[in-house]
Amino acid sequence: MTFKNKKFLITGGTGSFGSATVNKLLNAKVKEIVIFSRDEKKQHDMRLKFKGNKRINFIIGDVRDFDSLNQALKNIDYVFNAAALKQVPTAEIFPYEALKTNSLGAENLIRASLLNQVKKIIFLSTDKAVSPVNAMGITKALMEKIVISHAMNLKKNKSSLKLCITRYGNVLGSRGSLLTVFNNQIINKKPITITNPKMTRFVMTMDEAIDLVFFAFKNGNNGDLFVRKAPAASVETFFKAFLRLKKIKRYPFKIIGSRYGEKQNESLLNSEEYNLSKSYKRFFVKRLLNDQSEQSTFFEKGKNILSRGKDYNSLTTKQCTVAELLKIFKISNVQKDLDE
Repeated sequence: MTFKNKKFLITGGTGSFGSATVNKLLNAKVKEIVIFSRDEKKQHDMRLKFKGNKRINFIIGDVRDFDSLNQALKNIDYVFNAAALKQVPTAEIFPYEALKTNSLGAENLIRASLLNQVKKIIFLSTDKAVSPVNAMGITKALMEKIVISHAMNLKKNKSSLKLCITRYGNVLGSRGSLLTVFNNQIINKKPITITNPKMTRFVMTMDEAIDLVFFAFKNGNNGDLFVRKAPAASVETFFKAFLRLKKIKRYPFKIIGSRYGEKQNESLLNSEEYNLSKSYKRFFVKRLLNDQSEQSTFFEKGKNILSRGKDYNSLTTKQCTVAELLKIFKISNVQKDLDE
């Protein structure tokens, strides 16, 4: 599949993922990139960053609003759906707002894309959607169910629109990630706050996150779920490696305990999904079952999906040492992302 001379729309395109993806799409010689978001300040900053590039256009809009999506999708070939309310504490306080963006926004996008003959949408999901315990994860899990439901119908009706999902954990240096929190606290000369030193999280660079999305774009069929294999590290290891990156021997910190809605360890696949997924060198792929387009499957049939009996989670995957994590920080040039 080639991207040359194709038109792309990125919802939530002013976020970390959108900004990084634009560079890759420009190198692929696409015809047009439409940045669709509701934040005019971030759009202005991005417009200045890519000043003079006539292949990038900006539209103020919200995935909650079907009409604004319908207008923005005119003549668009492909979509990356990165629009989300993703901060866990915020979603705990305002769960209905998270529902409107994360879940209902996906429904609006699919309906509008069908009307505009869009060829493919890649939906960005999160490890928090796996066995969710917080509102952000629940709304992302519902988004995945909405996508799969539409994918089944599209497959049954032999529609040309394809819907795929990618799942990943926190991306190093992205807005709101662990490292950006640490970095901002140092800049503001405040103690670094650590929730739980033994808490583990997957380690993924922005390049790896984009690689996962583009792999799904090129290889995905209707209803496919893609997960990138990744190492993990404890919060304590993140803290120590971050201080080494900043060349700081000691810095004040305080342990504040886990916040509402946080897990000790995160999963990218639950045990049922793990059993149904195919393992490749860098990825897991869970495909839509052949009979899932028939409603009778859900009422009258079953699958033996419990044989592995384990998740693919941040505790059981490879654990990085401080030195290994620091090496990843340097190779991925995460300091550049923190400085922006």
